Amino acid sequence: MAGKKATRVSRAAYEKELLRLQTELVKLQEWVRAEGARLVVVFEGRDAAGKGGTIKRVAEHLNPRVARIAALPKPTERERTQWYFQRYVEQLPAAGEIVLFDRSWYNRAGVEHVMGFCTKEEYQLFMRQCPIFERMLIEDGILLRKYWFSVSDTEQQERFRRRLEDPLRRWKLSPMDLESLTRWEAYSRAKDEMMVHTDIAEAPWYVVESDDKRRARLNMIAHLLASVPYSEVPPPVLELPARPPSTGYERPPRDLRTYVPDHAAGV
Repeated sequence: MAGKKATRVSRAAYEKELLRLQTELVKLQEWVRAEGARLVVVFEGRDAAGKGGTIKRVAEHLNPRVARIAALPKPTERERTQWYFQRYVEQLPAAGEIVLFDRSWYNRAGVEHVMGFCTKEEYQLFMRQCPIFERMLIEDGILLRKYWFSVSDTEQQERFRRRLEDPLRRWKLSPMDLESLTRWEAYSRAKDEMMVHTDIAEAPWYVVESDDKRRARLNMIAHLLASVPYSEVPPPVLELPARPPSTGYERPPRDLRTYVPDHAAGV
């Protein structure tokens, strides 16, 4: 429950429930494909709030031809002259597809606004146009879900520290990420203002408490599944064919090929 300190989910309970939810996500995927539905899931939140790890678990067992992750880099010089939403429109799903936005058009309401990467006029225009843009998506039949991952300042700082010390995760840190620590209140005000303008009835924001990453992942996935009226699609009946009899094929000698060394033998 929000506002109440909950015990952390044990690894055993987490892995068991995650597998069950991921099985349901596969069913959701097949329903989206069979029905020709279009599903957009927006993941937003502070740096190190747990968005990336959750997206990874959502997509882990899905078909990348059906469910893809959109994580756009900085806009090019040409894209800077386009309508702001234009490059995001190009990422929207066609029939039978799911798109997971690892950050989205809400960059303008957060990092661009706080860091001064957009003008005051561009920011105000975004706030006016965003609800209209999202209503257009929904009116056209797109299923839009928006999740805000909420992390405390102490937990964010601890996650930054662990990333800084871990050579496998240090790439996740940038100078801008670290600067966000010194702009905590500015980002908080930007988030509050964003919610005022874009938490609309047609596309509400759903806040995910994410100090406990395991709990956050389970809660977010369970909510997504509950919010979409999917049903199980019977899979096609498949049978392994019998292997035909040999026609005399012989494999070429092994010394004619270059094999990778057996590194595993020395482990």
